[in-house]
Amino acid sequence: MRPYILAESNWKDLKNAMIDLAILPWGATEAHNYHLPYGTDIYEANAIAEEAGRIAHGKGARIMILPTIPFGVNTGQADIFLDMNLNPSTQLAIITDIAEVLHRQKVRKLLILNSHGGNDFKTILREIGLKYPDMFFSSCNWFKALDKSKYFEHEGDHADEMETSLIMHLHPKLVRPLEEAGLGEERKSLVKGIREGWAWSERKWSRVTKDTGIGNPKLSSKEKGKKYFKDVTQKVAQLFIELAELNQYDPYE
Repeated sequence: MRPYILAESNWKDLKNAMIDLAILPWGATEAHNYHLPYGTDIYEANAIAEEAGRIAHGKGARIMILPTIPFGVNTGQADIFLDMNLNPSTQLAIITDIAEVLHRQKVRKLLILNSHGGNDFKTILREIGLKYPDMFFSSCNWFKALDKSKYFEHEGDHADEMETSLIMHLHPKLVRPLEEAGLGEERKSLVKGIREGWAWSERKWSRVTKDTGIGNPKLSSKEKGKKYFKDVTQKVAQLFIELAELNQYDPYE
């Protein structure tokens, strides 16, 4: 049993425990090109939370990793078979209920460890923060923690070289041969502002990509995934440690 993972803990150990930071991994269930499983974001969230948690716990951080939420916002993929969607309003309801539990139990800090690009928790945490002003809410996108160009040759953001390499390292039996993978080619918006990134519109997935991937996965390898996993979990663990130690009533220099 790992005492920093709620699903493996028991009442005997927890009834007198002191927790400074709760961590909620949040994934999605969706198609990832032809070669990766629908649970890719969940597998990544689980593995990164658990390994970063192990490192942080080993350095004395009083943390608790909650069970991963397996569904994310997939409103742009309504016509992709069995891509599961939670509306942002549903996410708000879930987080509100979890925050209520934590507040009642005197756990005053919550980090959402996001593993899916379609999830965006900023506005939700702003709203919940008004209801629980004595709590500290934060979120992070682990997939933005490192410069991917230092690890991978092809850019992308979905079933790309990075994600494929990670799953090849974490769950190699769930990865189909790379020769079966699509190229992950993306159709770009006709609107210049959207292409440049300072304007936004939701991508309609089946119109943007033929194979549901964005980013060429052909040069992926388990060796690349292993190195990236080691470095990203070290960086996420440091975030866990800093948040656990943070005085939520005065979190600024």
